[in-house]
Amino acid sequence: MRHHAGRIWMMGRVSPLSEVAPTMKHALRSALCCVLLLLSAPALADSVIIGTVSSADDKKPLQDVVVTATSPNLMGEQVVVTDAKGNFRIPQLPPGVYTLRFDKEFYRPFVRSNIKLNLDRTIRVNVELLPESFAEEMIVVSGGGAPPLDFGAIGRSISDFFGGRKNPSPPPLPNPPPSRSTPAAPPPPERITALPPQPFSDMYFKSYGVNPTIDTEEERFSTFSVDVDRASYALTRGYLERGALPDEQAVRVEEFVNSFDYGYQGDPEAPFSVHVEGFPSPSRKGYHVVHIGLKAREVSREARKPAHLVFVIDVSGSMNIENRLGLVKQALRLLVDELDERDRVSIAVYGSTAHPVLGPTSAADKHKLMAAIDKLSSDGSTNAQAGIELGYSMASEHLLEGGINRVILCSDGVANNGITDADGIWERVRAQAARGITLTTIGFGMGNYNDVLMERLAQVGEGNYAYVDQLEEARRIFVQNLTGTLQVVAKDVKLQLEFDRQAVARYRLVGYENRMLAKEQFTDDRVDAGEVGAGHSVTAIYEVKLREPTGSFATLRIRYKAPQGGDSRELEKHLPSSVLRPAYGRTAPPTRLSYVAAAFAEKLRGSYWVRTLSWPQLYSLWEELDEPLRDRPDVRELGSLIRKAHGLDRRTDRFEQLAPVVTMDFDRVPVIK
Repeated sequence: MRHHAGRIWMMGRVSPLSEVAPTMKHALRSALCCVLLLLSAPALADSVIIGTVSSADDKKPLQDVVVTATSPNLMGEQVVVTDAKGNFRIPQLPPGVYTLRFDKEFYRPFVRSNIKLNLDRTIRVNVELLPESFAEEMIVVSGGGAPPLDFGAIGRSISDFFGGRKNPSPPPLPNPPPSRSTPAAPPPPERITALPPQPFSDMYFKSYGVNPTIDTEEERFSTFSVDVDRASYALTRGYLERGALPDEQAVRVEEFVNSFDYGYQGDPEAPFSVHVEGFPSPSRKGYHVVHIGLKAREVSREARKPAHLVFVIDVSGSMNIENRLGLVKQALRLLVDELDERDRVSIAVYGSTAHPVLGPTSAADKHKLMAAIDKLSSDGSTNAQAGIELGYSMASEHLLEGGINRVILCSDGVANNGITDADGIWERVRAQAARGITLTTIGFGMGNYNDVLMERLAQVGEGNYAYVDQLEEARRIFVQNLTGTLQVVAKDVKLQLEFDRQAVARYRLVGYENRMLAKEQFTDDRVDAGEVGAGHSVTAIYEVKLREPTGSFATLRIRYKAPQGGDSRELEKHLPSSVLRPAYGRTAPPTRLSYVAAAFAEKLRGSYWVRTLSWPQLYSLWEELDEPLRDRPDVRELGSLIRKAHGLDRRTDRFEQLAPVVTMDFDRVPVIK
């Protein structure tokens, strides 16, 4: 028996009717008809949402409106675009309660919620979008022969959804919704005041600029510390899912690129495997995109070292917003389920003060651990220094020799009591890392969040930084990548490219702005760099302007230390020009994916170098990924986020007056005063 597209097919040999006694033929035919009808019934269960989107000012249909459908009963989301007549159709939906979001450039985003879709029904939702230039009044019409809908939710502003993933109940409207017995008929237009979207308050980010394009005659060496974090991508997803573009300072390109698995094969004979491929840039005339990927050696789950994990959990009042603490508790439950009898878990909390909740406890005693997690509650102000100090004390007192000793800070990064910036604890964190007690920071919350502090703590503490915007992200960190998250296989990892001046005229490293190193620091073992966990991969994107074909266009060097420290080791690999393909479509799908991720980040942070790449063009590049890869959940989500960003982006080109796109210099950025 096998399942396919909602049908069940029975596999096996069926005797011809001629071999069956005549008296049985009629009964068999009747039974077969009944079975086929029953088996085909699920295919008829095709619930559909249709509708038309028009402009509120001139009533003309709107083309290319991005319509996004979400529902608790729907895996992921469904995204469609209106045609030339403003029509959209979202087929093959499971029954449930839906929310529709409408996005189009130069129009205000609009959300229509509480759409009740029954089994095997088609309902119509007509919407009028308000241009950005209009006064603060929105006109929405819904109806047109559809089953009765809850019109009380029409006109709800997207700002209502900024508070979190669980949307607050809207204020009651002047007129109550029609009863379920009321015949379906187009209601009169409702005029609802539309509140402009409000930015998230107290979000702390730091800009490191955009890497320049460098002439190889001036400097042919490019050196940087690796970074395997992906917090910036998760933060951006949190913004977009709440209907807002991220702060440009929050976007770190390398963390977008390193958020995806490119399927690198490891080398059992070497600490790293190297994967390189390039192609002509779709956005930067005269340049090639070069994809460089490293894969660290794998460590099996069974071979992972035993661990003592000290969770330091922020339970201050700010962690009560958006049920942040609730998400922390869910994440910890996932982790506890993945640990085994080799591991120990300790828990400390801090609000106005810090105190231990649970001393070192075997992960096999899951009942005790779960009970301690369930009792966590929010209270007090935020004394981050006290919490971190306590966590290190617990880790130091119960140091696991030869094992993994890690403090894991779960917080929104706010520190309004005791320490108010990270300067006072850098040396403490650095000294503990030197003893082998590393620090991982995991951020929670949108609004009242300090990205700068969380990233810097992890960097100094020789750990990694993650941001959890949804439970699936916690599952990726603590379940799918647990060994890589916990067990470091190489520390102080630095990369250096030496470009051949005969082959390369100019180059730019895309991202890693806060990880740049001087050429001399590559061989200086006193300089800290990034850590790489078991099986982790690191990907970097370069833009290079070629002079003439040569056998090798660059030399890649990797410098690293063993997890326990000591002198560094160095690997070297020449990059042959044969890896440069003639076109984007001729490269491997994972290489294309890395470029789409990088270009997405570049557009979000307003980079000069992607001015010629429009949002529809970027989405088309995403569509050119081969179907098996494009259908992977994380890659499918990337396409959805690109569409959301397109619908939300109202920014103007800050470079246009100085350097119009039609006369754009692809080598140099104009200076904006």
